[in-house]
Amino acid sequence: MTRIDQKFAELKAAGKKAFVSYIMAGDPDMETSLAVMKGLPAAGVDIIEIGLPFTDPMADGPTIQLAGQRALEGGMTLDKTLAMVTDFRKGDDTTPIVMMGYYNPIYSRGVDLFLSQAKTAGIDGLIIVDLPPEEDAELCIPAQKAGLNFIRLATPTTDDKRLPKVLQNTSGFVYYVSITGITGAAAPKPADVAPEVARIKSQTDLPVIVGFGISTPEAAEGIAGIADGCVVGSAIVKDIAEGMPVAEVLDRVAKLAAGAHRG
Repeated sequence: MTRIDQKFAELKAAGKKAFVSYIMAGDPDMETSLAVMKGLPAAGVDIIEIGLPFTDPMADGPTIQLAGQRALEGGMTLDKTLAMVTDFRKGDDTTPIVMMGYYNPIYSRGVDLFLSQAKTAGIDGLIIVDLPPEEDAELCIPAQKAGLNFIRLATPTTDDKRLPKVLQNTSGFVYYVSITGITGAAAPKPADVAPEVARIKSQTDLPVIVGFGISTPEAAEGIAGIADGCVVGSAIVKDIAEGMPVAEVLDRVAKLAAGAHRG
């Protein structure tokens, strides 16, 4: 059982929804992003998604694209991202961490070496958005054998024919992309998302977490109310980009988390 599985078991037993937050590793610099990361659990974050900066982030909107550019320009690397996680783990051995990114840096490192390093650092799961189920042998299956969850995205265009393929080797949770488009786009409406969540849950026992476009405590509450939890990314990254002090960023995160937990 991974930390992710354990967290969802605890939340279910407590009758609570999950709040997942995303930050870009190394944005605006490693020190600041690590300070934010270390403060997220106390702000109410149940699972941390840490973005691995990449030069061609096809699923991400402008806010997260720019965050990745800033991180890369500041010298952020895969090794430094793993070092961030290692540092975080010195003070927190329970909060699940999911690395979200693209396959190229992992392929360049070598899958076996990467998985060994990720596991040692304290990463619990992977979301690699440009590896479809047809490529499960590349990373998904080796990751599961190494003890990491491989979390897949389902979208509004994942029809009933495609959904079983998406779910077949997914573990940890299913990340439902609430809108057709990129991160940070228009806010999803719970009434539109609810039938899709129900459709996915009819085919899997995994928790379904909804992300993309959630930026207010009210939106977090609404979406968490019809799913097993929600993800907020661009809204947090935007605050960091605007130079908001770490304490204020974490205060905003706490309000978003409170919204999700009311869901």
